[in-house]
Amino acid sequence: MKVVVLGSGTSQGIPVIACNCAVCRSTDYRDQRLRVSVYIEVDNLCLVIDTGPDFRTQMLRECIKRVDAVLYTHAHKDHTAGMDDLRTFNFRQNQDIPIYARKEVIEQLKQEFAYIFVDKENKYPGVLSVEPHLIDNQPFNIKQTTIIPIQVFHHKLPVFGFRIKDFAYITDVNYIPETEFEKLQGLKYLILGALQHKSHLSHYTIAEAIEVAQRIKAEKTFFTHLSHHAGLHAELERTFPPNIYLAYDGLTLKA
Repeated sequence: MKVVVLGSGTSQGIPVIACNCAVCRSTDYRDQRLRVSVYIEVDNLCLVIDTGPDFRTQMLRECIKRVDAVLYTHAHKDHTAGMDDLRTFNFRQNQDIPIYARKEVIEQLKQEFAYIFVDKENKYPGVLSVEPHLIDNQPFNIKQTTIIPIQVFHHKLPVFGFRIKDFAYITDVNYIPETEFEKLQGLKYLILGALQHKSHLSHYTIAEAIEVAQRIKAEKTFFTHLSHHAGLHAELERTFPPNIYLAYDGLTLKA
């Protein structure tokens, strides 16, 4: 399995428009964070989790040539806004692109991308074609690969994390139900949302994420969905306990 962090920043990305803080002015490439997403190669499948506003840039940067399916965590725009750029893979692969999400997310996508979901005979030529699949909090397969949803909450909004083999990805989270921790045992890699130091309504703080990471005990945990308020990558990561790190755009994990 190979996992590539396409983006590791919060909804505004870093640098933030019109901000002059030390993080937004940093020349360390690890402090330049596009909106969160990951690319996964496993069992001859090429998967993407979320297609945010920076999706096109991310695909070009990583030279990704194939996407077999997309998993959506939730319907916020920083996770869905780039869906239209999947159409390149329609042309390259000569197929509709399967997308997997809970019913509420699919309904939101149908509203925001109504032109994509019209009847094929009425669709404008060249528009993206997708194949929606409704999922709930039960394991499902894409070909031979089992995907295990992890039900978490982003304030009151249900969000799916996903486990694939010994890797799990959870973003936009401030609460994980006790029952879901059972799905997170024996991980080699965990990517977990951690926004900033100050308390937030709908995201773990860095201190809270450290507590959760230490409970899950993955071999290595990487924090994502970081705000510019979190601080400089090089300085912040030095303060972490063993086996906990900051994700950054372009980070590649292999298992």
